[in-house]
Order: sequence, then structure tokens, then C-alpha cells
Amino acid sequence: MIEIKIKSFPELSTLELYQLLQLRSEVFVVEQFCVYQDIDNKDQIALHVLGYKDDELVGYTRIFKSGDYFENASIGRVVVRESYREHKFGYTIMNASIEAIKEHFKESKIKISAQTYLKRFYNNLGFKEVGAEYLEDGIPHKGMMFIDKNKS
Repeated sequence: MIEIKIKSFPELSTLELYQLLQLRSEVFVVEQFCVYQDIDNKDQIALHVLGYKDDELVGYTRIFKSGDYFENASIGRVVVRESYREHKFGYTIMNASIEAIKEHFKESKIKISAQTYLKRFYNNLGFKEVGAEYLEDGIPHKGMMFIDKNKS
């Protein structure tokens, strides 16, 4: 199990900010060989969902209310440290992110830009593909939507 913390940008400590940027760089830049501008001036308006195991940041997302990134609420920068993926922490961090959007933003529709190879992972969480596949930072992606069935 991981401990989830949800914080706005001003609430992040310097150490937490360093850890989340380090984790994102470790996975998106180094592991996936993708050179892109990770620091994009969106962190300041996002809520940050941090997943800790024994005081180590092992999973992370950032979430946005509708209009801040996409037309609908959204989840991005979904990442789990490679050595912890076998524990299914990706599901834990994503479910926490979905619940945080419902709780903090009172929204039931969530849009993501998913790496295509993770389509089944997101389908298992209730996301459905929308639109054609596209390249984002040289990696195939697919738009996906989540609509909370308990809301209309």
C-alpha cells in the first residue's frame, strides 16, 4: 500500500518538488529516451497527487480542473517508479487522482492523453478511447475519456 498526499503547488515542500521532478525526469526523459520540456508552467495551477512507500516517492500524477489543460478535467504526468510497478501502484495513484478530481473539482468527466501502449491499463480504470492516435513528444498517444457513471 502507498500513502497518498494531495497538494497544491504552494503547499509542496522544496524536497517534494525536487522528488517529483526527479521521478518525472527519471521515467519520462531517461527511461523513455524522450527529450521534452517537462517544466511547462502548468505545475503551478495543478494539484499534485503524490504516492509514498516508506517515505519514498514511488508514484505521481498532476490533475487539472476543466479549462486548465483540456476542456474537461484532466490527469497528466502519470508515473510510477520502475522498481514499484509490479505492485500495481499505478492503479492506486490513478484511482486517487480520479477521486481527487471528484472531491476537489466536483467534476465527473476526465480527459487524458495516454501513451498508446498503456491503453489497456487505462481501459481497466474506466477510460475509453476518443479520436485518432497521435504523436506527442515522439511517442504514440491516444486521447481517452472517463465519465463517472454515478453522475449525469
